[in-house]
Amino acid sequence: MAIATVNPATGETLQTFEALGPEGIEVRLAAAHDAFGRYRLTGFAERARLLGRAAELLDEDQDEVARTMTTEMGKPLAAARAEAAKCAKAMRWYARNAEGLLADEVPSEADVRDSGAGTARVVHRPLGVVLAVMPWNFPLWQVVRFAAPALMAGNVGLLKHASNVPRTALYLEELFRRAGYPRGCFQTLLVGSDAVEGVLRDPRVAAATLTGSEPAGRSVAAVAGGEVKKTVLELGGSDPYVVMPSADIERAARIAVTARTQNNGQSCIAAKRFIVHRDVYDDFAARFTEGMRALTVGDPMSEATDVGPLASERGRADLEELVEDAVGRGARALCGGRRPAGLDRGWFYEPTVLAQVTDAMRIHREEAFGPVATLYRVDGLDEAVALANDTPFGLSSNVWTRSAEEQRRFVRDMEAGGVYFNGMTASHPALPFGGVKRSGYGRELSGYGIREFCNTTAVWFGAET
Repeated sequence: MAIATVNPATGETLQTFEALGPEGIEVRLAAAHDAFGRYRLTGFAERARLLGRAAELLDEDQDEVARTMTTEMGKPLAAARAEAAKCAKAMRWYARNAEGLLADEVPSEADVRDSGAGTARVVHRPLGVVLAVMPWNFPLWQVVRFAAPALMAGNVGLLKHASNVPRTALYLEELFRRAGYPRGCFQTLLVGSDAVEGVLRDPRVAAATLTGSEPAGRSVAAVAGGEVKKTVLELGGSDPYVVMPSADIERAARIAVTARTQNNGQSCIAAKRFIVHRDVYDDFAARFTEGMRALTVGDPMSEATDVGPLASERGRADLEELVEDAVGRGARALCGGRRPAGLDRGWFYEPTVLAQVTDAMRIHREEAFGPVATLYRVDGLDEAVALANDTPFGLSSNVWTRSAEEQRRFVRDMEAGGVYFNGMTASHPALPFGGVKRSGYGRELSGYGIREFCNTTAVWFGAET
């Protein structure tokens, strides 16, 4: 895939970039390695100052970087601004909290004595150069939720961003440079996917994190496993959105529209499979379909647009194939199911609700990465849980119920990295983020995320020390 900015609203190629060759990659690897040797010795106060300055600059740049993201991958401009604001907020959160999250841990006096020590503690030290392989769908947030904790922990970063968001990738390197980070602390590698293996195998790279497709995750995990290097993988999702009879159906249906179509439906944690109890199915389906049908599809630069184009022509074709397969096998489109009239340029697709979905359809097993929802009717809680778990993915989940007993059951039985009640899944710096099954492993964000790329070290002093 060429490294290029292609406007998905028009299909126009705006700028192409030459990939780094071996010499350019070597320069950046050497700079990262040298930077880590110095940067790991800085204190939390200095790291917090630098990250706070980056947040200030990002706030100042919000409109400009939002337009860059919208131009490169098509998210509505208002959503792009919100993404930039969220990144600045996360930077400030880690600047305030990293020192506490990485504070030394001291075992109980009894455990220290039992170990034969005079004193003992656990410390968290940075690993080194971390390679981040990041996707296009949240081109700023996906990177910042890695970079903020990694830099606060004393690591340095190399970013291999998706090839269709090069302007955003270059902006991120420049942002950290302007904030005052030493040379080499955060660099963008404008390279194709074929260069990732060589970078990851380089002994100066200590670990990697990837957010992306399952095939990409498998590839990175295989290489890292061969090199015995730490990885964190956040892969696909097909999150369930379960609605039980005690739910506020009007609110559940209204939030469901946002949960399915956020970021033009191109989000791993978007709700995708809507599992509704038969007692409230008809009411929910009518309200949800009405809300999906009412969305405005169009120019993502317009403030009036709710849903912009998909990020690529291939992405739209993949979505169309899933819908056509489902309809051909008996699913019914309650709304959408086609390209919108009047939008001949760009890669647009109508918000779609598919009912009567069965396990014979591809869309039941595969991730639909676009504004297409599948709707299921169930008879009770046990069937809802079984259907929610009937997927190779396990990223997050949404459940609408006011019953405390039902809530306990869903927490106990859902095969997912998160269970969100009476609201939609959203990532926040204070909460761990990640999945199970083929949605990957490891966690981002919170204290769990910042410690993923630390050397958790036992420090033991003999009683006579």
